[in-house]
Amino acid sequence: MPDHRDPRPPAPPPAGPPPGRLRNGPPEAQGPRRARPPAPLAPSGGPAGAGPADRRAAPDALVLRALGLGDFLAAVPALRALQRALPGHRLHLAAPAAQRALLDLAGLAWPVAPTDPLRPPAWSGPRPPELAVNLHGSGPQSVRTLQALAPARLWTHAHPDLPGVPGPTWDADLHETDRWCRLLHHHGVPADPADLRLDPPPTPSPRPGAAVLHPGAAAPARRWPPDRFAAAARHLTARGHRVVVTGGPGERALAERVARDAGLPGDDVLAGRTPLPVLAALIADAALVLCGDTGVAHLATAYGTPSVRLFGPVPPALWGPRTDHDRHVCLWAGTTGDPHADRPDPGLLRVTTEAVLDALDALGTLPAAPRAAADPR
Repeated sequence: MPDHRDPRPPAPPPAGPPPGRLRNGPPEAQGPRRARPPAPLAPSGGPAGAGPADRRAAPDALVLRALGLGDFLAAVPALRALQRALPGHRLHLAAPAAQRALLDLAGLAWPVAPTDPLRPPAWSGPRPPELAVNLHGSGPQSVRTLQALAPARLWTHAHPDLPGVPGPTWDADLHETDRWCRLLHHHGVPADPADLRLDPPPTPSPRPGAAVLHPGAAAPARRWPPDRFAAAARHLTARGHRVVVTGGPGERALAERVARDAGLPGDDVLAGRTPLPVLAALIADAALVLCGDTGVAHLATAYGTPSVRLFGPVPPALWGPRTDHDRHVCLWAGTTGDPHADRPDPGLLRVTTEAVLDALDALGTLPAAPRAAADPR
């Protein structure tokens, strides 16, 4: 069975109930949570207060999470738990080099061991890692990627293709954040799945208080139609919001189409113009966010920004907000499908414009979110 990040295998979407709101998650997970600050590290990434000789002697721990924005943010509780549990280790993230900016947002002063998904990372340590942690996928490829570095210990899920590698059984029905916290619990490391909140970034927002529409997603299966996003933009503009449209560099044409159909000025098309720190600042200071099941949704969770999220092939119980359920509305038709398909998921298309406009109106009555505060301990 190959590695996968999507918790449910592709399946033809069966008939389901009409679209509706789903405020998912256990009751105890609701309400704002304070982000726990990580243990201080020396600039080199070694244990705080360590001198050169101590840093040479300190063992290394390498954590594999070579995925995207939303995947990283869903794993923040596990990453923070590892930092608290391993104060004597030098912690490294095996990921694309660009994820240095994500570590900065999460307050984790870890070096990055550059790697592409499922390729052995560029490891430059004087010896193999003392510990390798697989926060990437179910295996076997991700497990073998870490085994290639010959770590003294390996924390991962068990896989039938690798009977000699112990670990908990992969549970496809767990929320993505809970999955990695459960793996750490298996190894005696406590991790709080609600420890997702980020401090506001120091970068100023390019559009303070704007309503942010993000029509893109990595796969067409998770993209709600652009004409419906345009209808939502017109609705919000009529209610006094300044609306901006975001996206990656490859989504500029999509964002421009939404803006043109909504009658928005070109200056409010921010797609391709917001490096990660700027995008984070925009979401942190936004009035609300409308998006699909994508990384921007996880930024809204991290900053407590009210959001309406549109789900299709994957249910929000697996990838939706894990905290602050009163601030986020998930619209889902109740069907599942292939999250990597090359056309919009049929269930996603069953989420109507009217349902989205009603959800946006409901968000307009929410008070401002409390911000993350430093733990005084």
